[in-house]
Amino acid sequence: MASAQRFRFRGKPGPQGDPAVLEVRVPQVLHVQYGMYVWPCAVVLAQYLWFHRRSLRGKAVLEIGAGVSLPGILAAKCGAQVTLSDSSELPHCLDICWQSCQMNHLPHVRVVGLTWGHISQDLLSLPAQDIILASDVFFEPEDFENILATVYFLMQRNPKAQLWSTYQVRSADWSLEGLLYKWNMKCVHIPLMSFEADKEDIAESALPGRHAVEMLVISAEETH
Repeated sequence: MASAQRFRFRGKPGPQGDPAVLEVRVPQVLHVQYGMYVWPCAVVLAQYLWFHRRSLRGKAVLEIGAGVSLPGILAAKCGAQVTLSDSSELPHCLDICWQSCQMNHLPHVRVVGLTWGHISQDLLSLPAQDIILASDVFFEPEDFENILATVYFLMQRNPKAQLWSTYQVRSADWSLEGLLYKWNMKCVHIPLMSFEADKEDIAESALPGRHAVEMLVISAEETH
């Protein structure tokens, strides 16, 4: 049975009447599927979006492996044109995406099934994206290349697109470096302290922002 979990992001009011507090509610479901939970990585990525909220307005944003969709829902509330996606093979995860939209009164947010590494009709029908969000999708090493292949396809549609991703370091042996080189991408590591994510209880979540979480901005290498 789903219960709502509330997150409150706080900041200074903006010059255009931007709110100082933004609340996001997402379903918290006890389920063996990873996507049913809010993980620390999702809160850190949402905090990064909140910190850069004024740059989101009007941007096309796609969250992959969205699950409860905390980052994507926050982006939509900040004025982005958001599409949420999860595996087309996991309809219960897509249903959770819909529930998150309903809880936050966002009927215009699109939900699609995208399976990493598959060029599906839903993927082909997406408009060019400015920002791709990925919270803790680099979980199983066998998925890494399929994820980057999907991101590469999206970056072919918009070479200036960026992947904003958080992941929890679980093994010193796991690395994206070789795959990023293979797919002609570059990566910048963003210090958590630069967007106030190096603290406990981000967004009143009772979830810490440390936990060896890394924030990455990945983009296509420029070709000359």
